[in-house]
Amino acid sequence: MALLSLRRRRVVASPPPALHVPARPPLEPPAQLLRRLEFRVVRRLDGFLFGDYRGLFYGPSLDLAEVREYQPGDEVRRIDWNVTARSGRLHVRQYREERELTAWLVIDTSPSMNFGTRRVLKRELAREFAGVASLVITRHGDKIGAITFGPGSGMAPPRGGRAQALAVMNLLSRGARGGPDASTQPTDLASALTAVERTLRRRSLVFVVSDFLETAPPGAGGWTGALGRLAQRHDVVAVRVSDPAERALPDVGGVRMRDPETGEELWLDTSDPGVRAAHARLVGERDMALKRALQSAQVDLLDLGTERDPVGPLLRFAAVRRGRRR
Repeated sequence: MALLSLRRRRVVASPPPALHVPARPPLEPPAQLLRRLEFRVVRRLDGFLFGDYRGLFYGPSLDLAEVREYQPGDEVRRIDWNVTARSGRLHVRQYREERELTAWLVIDTSPSMNFGTRRVLKRELAREFAGVASLVITRHGDKIGAITFGPGSGMAPPRGGRAQALAVMNLLSRGARGGPDASTQPTDLASALTAVERTLRRRSLVFVVSDFLETAPPGAGGWTGALGRLAQRHDVVAVRVSDPAERALPDVGGVRMRDPETGEELWLDTSDPGVRAAHARLVGERDMALKRALQSAQVDLLDLGTERDPVGPLLRFAAVRRGRRR
């Protein structure tokens, strides 16, 4: 976690007694989770979108129809630089929508996702988003597949129907059973994105669901380039799941911190204003680096927090993408 990047001069000299760690709640069964999401989330989204489900996730059209000259108001990202270079005049790519949409969920199941201090853990929030996306997409006849990376990684090939939504939930349930004491594997987002790029043959809508907390910042670990290559061929959305305690270090005195992906431990005096200020700077720097990396790859960001259900963020995200299509 990001907390481990703080300087060790702030570590408490005499650590207090070991903290009591409450038992982790059992995972909600996949079928029960789907029923809850359909009743509490998907129906609410339908009420706002009036059945226009493609307005929720669907971004730019995916099939190239023609290339035409640039007109004022056209998106810069649609400029075809090869045709522009040959003709000497700006040309843009014109798309038509596919009748059938194929979507993929690329979901982080690394140990850092087993963290949460509010409504749910990050891994559970990722499952909720995957369930909503699967229900929304498959109920209209389109296909969705899933790939997980981290302990218990696996794949569910793209199919349609409610049975496929349940298959995606079962895959995520298997990938989320590792706890804090399970194998410690650092998140390797670059390798995961490269594997996805090699796997996907048809142009698709791809959701990369992760907390995007790596030991190396964006760019240094190489995943920025892999994301850019993936976004060149597919419509990619980065879904970041986070917890308020990761964004703002609470003032709770001396606390033992453990990196779930390396096993490294240290004590921090969270009542020290200098420690909290250093953490705030680190979080700000990582946020800026992530946003720059996504903007460079022309990838949209959907932010989800463990303190609230995903309805509000999904509606705001849909409004942005629908406005862009207009």
